[in-house]
Amino acid sequence: MITALTLQELDVENVVLRGVIDLVVFRIFRFDPARNDAPTFQTYDLPDTAGMTILDALIHIKENMDSTLSFRRSCRSAICGSCAICANGKNLLACNTQVNDLKKVRITLEPLPGFPMMRDLVVDWEPFFDQYRSVKPYMVARSTPPEKERIQDQKTRKAYDEAAQCIMCSACTSSCPVVWTDGNYLGPAALTKAWRFVADDRDEITRERLAMVNNEEGVWRCHTIFRCTDSCPKKIDTAGSIESLRKKIIWHQLTGRI
Repeated sequence: MITALTLQELDVENVVLRGVIDLVVFRIFRFDPARNDAPTFQTYDLPDTAGMTILDALIHIKENMDSTLSFRRSCRSAICGSCAICANGKNLLACNTQVNDLKKVRITLEPLPGFPMMRDLVVDWEPFFDQYRSVKPYMVARSTPPEKERIQDQKTRKAYDEAAQCIMCSACTSSCPVVWTDGNYLGPAALTKAWRFVADDRDEITRERLAMVNNEEGVWRCHTIFRCTDSCPKKIDTAGSIESLRKKIIWHQLTGRI
């Protein structure tokens, strides 16, 4: 059993718990550009974390311990993606991650890496959405629409079913070392969205979409190290989507379509 007293005597960064957690120490990244010259970390002790998600813990801290703490949240249902953060070095959604599932007596919370810091756990997502918008993340059908819906068979739908589950939380893009060093790289989220529409036979600008990503800042910039896939809270194979785009580009080049 871990108590406040024994906690001080432990190497809390590396302790893995197998029993009941009496107390969890949250070490949270703090930075207010209006007041601070450099970021710091602040700790908060929370007892009785059973059944509590990381987002629950953040809300408890803000409402009961420190009202100045800033973080994003919205749906609390793992749909909006707004609560994505980095916990103990791994990107995840705060709303669907149980505190006790991390099995640590000390949890370090930081903003998503690779994005400009705004305040505490809040980052500037504008560069992320700039890349997202650049791939035209919507279906383009220029032909005359049918009287009813545009029919699609189940096999075709299944080809992009996984990619369509993306909630744009940016956890994958934030985990990519290429994104960290190259601000022009489209990133795995935008490329996955591009694949979602390339694979959709109702979309009518396939060649244009492939041209958007067939460059040094598109699919060929990916180093295929799978950090994006590992970080996705929706279990989407983002690296696989990028590979599918590469295969599609090569096939179109071999057949003279682009």
